[in-house]
Amino acid sequence: MKLVDTHTHLYLPDFKEDLEEVIRRSKERGIERAYLPNIDLPSLELMDETVQADSEFFRPMVGLHPCSVGKDHQSVLDQMEKILEEKTDYYVGIGETGIDLYWDKTYVSEQRDAFARQIHWGMEHQKPVIIHVRNSFDEVFDVLQNEIDDRFFGILHCFTGGKRHMVKALDLNLHLGIGGIVTFDQGLPFTVRKTPIERIVLETDSPYLAPAPHRGARNETAYMYHVTEKVADIYGLSVEEIADITTRNANQLFGEHE
Repeated sequence: MKLVDTHTHLYLPDFKEDLEEVIRRSKERGIERAYLPNIDLPSLELMDETVQADSEFFRPMVGLHPCSVGKDHQSVLDQMEKILEEKTDYYVGIGETGIDLYWDKTYVSEQRDAFARQIHWGMEHQKPVIIHVRNSFDEVFDVLQNEIDDRFFGILHCFTGGKRHMVKALDLNLHLGIGGIVTFDQGLPFTVRKTPIERIVLETDSPYLAPAPHRGARNETAYMYHVTEKVADIYGLSVEEIADITTRNANQLFGEHE
């Protein structure tokens, strides 16, 4: 059985003391690859160091998280774009980007602007755009509708919406990233069940949002096995079947050839 974690922050200081063990546990659970979304300029260096620890296991991305957007966002994006241009083959995706209206609404217009700019990076370089949504489905969909063309594709990361949001996301050529929340949110499984399985990918968002039975603890990529079990139960398929399907979906999105 092979699994892919399409969204994990294993480069963060939370894993500084035991990254090697975290990787080992992940591989023991069948996870063969972990995708690292970037959040700001300083974390690029941390991410590169993590990739060097196991370049076969990790895949890096570049992007500015909406919670990292401030008055200087244009300057930060200029620097990120230069890095992306210099290392286009190294980065496999753009993100994570998007809009977050939960923590702070100070820079809403700047978040929209940064999101739009990164959407265009994805289209220009033909890389998936990894989208963060929190209290902002309508705003995210509005920006997408105004910016994308037929080159666009990506993942609506940590999906928690209802059927209306799912249908809209699929119309905008997005896959849904399903993580630990599906193991304890009573409503989300109903939406997942209605989603075409070929548009589902799995993730952890480590160190956040650990699935049951680890809820409240530090999340790690190995725990994606519990997400896989839950998704298998939702679709009435075996864990092995869900692993095969979602890994194939992820490989197609990120251009992995096996």
